[in-house]
Amino acid sequence: MTALIGRTRERAVETLSLDSTGTRNALSAALVAALADALADCAEDPGVRAVVLTHTGTTFCAGADLRDPPDPDALVGLLRQIVALPKPVVARITGHVRAGGLGLLAACDIAAAAPAATFAFTEVRIGVAPAVISLPVLPRADPRALARYYLTGERFDAAEAVRLGLLTTTADDVDQALAPVLDGLRRSAPEALTETKRLLTARVLETFDRDAAHLTALSARLFSSAHAREGMTAFLERRDAAWVVV
Repeated sequence: MTALIGRTRERAVETLSLDSTGTRNALSAALVAALADALADCAEDPGVRAVVLTHTGTTFCAGADLRDPPDPDALVGLLRQIVALPKPVVARITGHVRAGGLGLLAACDIAAAAPAATFAFTEVRIGVAPAVISLPVLPRADPRALARYYLTGERFDAAEAVRLGLLTTTADDVDQALAPVLDGLRRSAPEALTETKRLLTARVLETFDRDAAHLTALSARLFSSAHAREGMTAFLERRDAAWVVV
């Protein structure tokens, strides 16, 4: 079986790369499980000071794999694992991000993307809602600005993602932009990083503890609905869904 997560390490920073380019790094059950295992290894390894989450190919993550979707509880577990990881997680994005991929992005502590990257909460266009990914997204993004993109599924660029609070920065050379960030993490005491991250993520984790069961049930209900069946079929057949007004 081909590895779904690439792993490299440089000076105490472990880079995990989503590596399922055939599905545009969509969140399949297998990819979610593989990423969760890799993160667990990083959490336990004293040689890892921080984690960079990135991708191969032109897409960071296309959202849920409609042919092999993860269990909602597993996706919630993965997002919470990133937020609660005792080491900083930095997102490095040079490609496109859709739907569930924005949940991964929002779960990270620091995020940088190239200007060519595009973003979209496409759930409403296939008949569902950004339910589970709201657990990390809503506490970290501007709700008024976010409403437009949640409700319309429109694409937006990296500069807009910074304005929304989904990205820390955008830069033509993402690696150059992240170099001082990673240097700073390497210079920081491991226990101090853990406790400082705990301060920063407390409100996000409170949202998980309060809302995860409700949003997981909502996601399961919507994905089993007639609208979702039509929306997913239309997406796979590359046609407009029946409700589209033209």
